[in-house]
Amino acid sequence: MILPLIFLCCVFHLVSAQLRVGFYNSTCPQAETIVRQAVQKQFNSDRSITAALLRMHFHDCFVRGCDASILIKSTKSKQSERSAGPNQTVRGFELIDNIKKNIETSCPSTVSCTDIITLATRDAVALAGGPTYDIATGRRDGLVSNAADVNLPGPSFTVPQALQSFTNKGLSLNDMVTLLGAHTVGVAHCNFFQNRLSPVPDNTMDPTLAAQLLKTCSKSTATTFLDQNTSFTVDNQFFRQIMLKKGILKIDQELTLDKSSASIVSGFASNENTFRQSFANAMIKMASIDILVGRAGEIRKNCGVFNPPNQKGRKVL
Repeated sequence: MILPLIFLCCVFHLVSAQLRVGFYNSTCPQAETIVRQAVQKQFNSDRSITAALLRMHFHDCFVRGCDASILIKSTKSKQSERSAGPNQTVRGFELIDNIKKNIETSCPSTVSCTDIITLATRDAVALAGGPTYDIATGRRDGLVSNAADVNLPGPSFTVPQALQSFTNKGLSLNDMVTLLGAHTVGVAHCNFFQNRLSPVPDNTMDPTLAAQLLKTCSKSTATTFLDQNTSFTVDNQFFRQIMLKKGILKIDQELTLDKSSASIVSGFASNENTFRQSFANAMIKMASIDILVGRAGEIRKNCGVFNPPNQKGRKVL
């Protein structure tokens, strides 16, 4: 049965209303501080953690919603999302596990792994020079994680193809362009854009950049920054770069070529404050995709493993 759009919107707002800023203020008041301190420590030694957490958060929310299903480890009998091809290069699991361990010591079975990912990503964005924003908490952890469910928008998508993936999650064209702006701190393996370099160079890429990347990608394991200018800073330079034909991935460059998205790109490129506000809003919106609240799902004690059946914090389905 196809539900009317107005009904789906009402359900979204009803569920989102069960989240609130400071959800753990009375049950685990130190939770957000524990997350922030751990992310700060990691960032001090590895600034790429911002890109890692942004990718983890996106990959989690776009499969079954924001429910920390990406954290579940595979077993001999069952392959989880974590083992799916697109997630093979996702990083940051150890950081989330460490945060969860520290929080469990203070507040057992209280703070969800889903909220830890959400808060850690928010803090990493701020540390990288991006916008600071309040994010509501109160999400619960999912009970399902299947590798076969992972179907994410790809690096060679056109704008219409990518937009379909985003609209399926209740996100708009502006949200999509904004969230792809997270590539301002990302890296890509050469196999994701090799076809733009050879055998015939893509004429939508700056030829000097293409020649440089061809040399870089002579090593099969090589990677390159998606923003060749301010690679560890969350800013609007990514949009300025793609306007100069310096987009690494096809989908990034396509944003400037498609009439529907080109004006959004130019707006972000010319006004960083506009991008910062839009980025904060889009991150808040993405973090509410298909979330579990109330008594749904569970609060995992170990982010990589489902709680045993009938354990406190788990709803038995």
